[in-house]
Amino acid sequence: MSKANVNKVVLAYSGGLDTSIILKWLQDEYDCEVVTFTADIGQGEEVEPARAKAQAAGVKEIYIDDLREEYARDFVFPMFRANAIYEGEYLLGTSIARPLISKRQIEIAHETGADAVSHGATGKGNDQVRFELGYYGLKPDVQVIAPWREWDLNSREKLMAYAKTHGIPVEQKRGKKSPYSMDANLLHISYEGGVLEDPWAGPEDDMWRWTVSPENAPDVATVVELSFEKGDIVAIDGQAMSPAQVMAHLNKVAGANGIGRDDIVENRYVGMKSRGCYETPAGTVMLKAHRAMESITLDREVAHLKDELMPRYATLIYNGYWWAPERRMLQEMIDASQVTVNGRVRLKLYKGNVIVEGRESATDSLFDANIATFEDDEGAYNQQDAEGFIKLNALRMRIAARKTS
Repeated sequence: MSKANVNKVVLAYSGGLDTSIILKWLQDEYDCEVVTFTADIGQGEEVEPARAKAQAAGVKEIYIDDLREEYARDFVFPMFRANAIYEGEYLLGTSIARPLISKRQIEIAHETGADAVSHGATGKGNDQVRFELGYYGLKPDVQVIAPWREWDLNSREKLMAYAKTHGIPVEQKRGKKSPYSMDANLLHISYEGGVLEDPWAGPEDDMWRWTVSPENAPDVATVVELSFEKGDIVAIDGQAMSPAQVMAHLNKVAGANGIGRDDIVENRYVGMKSRGCYETPAGTVMLKAHRAMESITLDREVAHLKDELMPRYATLIYNGYWWAPERRMLQEMIDASQVTVNGRVRLKLYKGNVIVEGRESATDSLFDANIATFEDDEGAYNQQDAEGFIKLNALRMRIAARKTS
């Protein structure tokens, strides 16, 4: 990339060590104006301090946006309509946040007349792919600056030395242990690095922030009732809530009951295996409840087709293809399936478990007790019809068996 062509760049900026160094590095290496963008997507930390840090670094255009509702409404909820889960365990908390950040960065680039966008993702991880596929999918000619792929500051020691040389304030942490690499938003908090780099080593008890251990969870279960409209939770215990409010409430309630912890070794898109621990209290409850709601409102073949498509959909999100045409196509199909997913689900939250206690839909239930009953169905179902059904489905196996007998 020609540095002469970059006059202004929009940086995804947290105010932490890495992005503070990137801010200074961009100013020096590219001799350009930097616009900082800080997103509040429910990470649970104050984002306003980033403004003071950016101002101290000479930044004139500073964006700090509350995107919690947009994140929940337009990204998390559509994903949960698909029951998306990567490799059978990961609820995609980091993955689904990246397309929103990319989208807002590109919008700011248009608003400010910036030539380029930049992020703080390393050259080893998935996030560089997710950010940049988003950039190019929304602004094909945008210039992307990925400092971790350009500079030689490839260790914590070098970063700290750079910060000291350039007068960049660094928050000192007590103790000698390396801190975890953490990412948080409304859907989850993730932990990588430190002792977790050994897949045999268990996570430290004091690492977890959002959930109590199941052993220390209350001895009395919490019962919650979730109301659904077109596949989305719209109320909890009869109280209407926005998507972000739903997630914040469930994070608190489920976390208090020891729900949502996971310890995973996953396959990164760039080719390596990575071990991470996750807390996803709300997402764990939402997935269980949504599948329960679908169990009585979706046709069998529609439900099975969704389950067949889900791993592909989840992989698209994990790999960064939210803005790709195939993801959009799948979303249209998924959303069409949710028109009848209306009703209520009652759950019991107890010591790390999410237990379905009841589900009902006054308008769209396909469950017919008159047919399903073990008692006299008064002619609603003719059991003799099953004989022909079985023989027709056995025909090909009977023919094959005759050939081999």
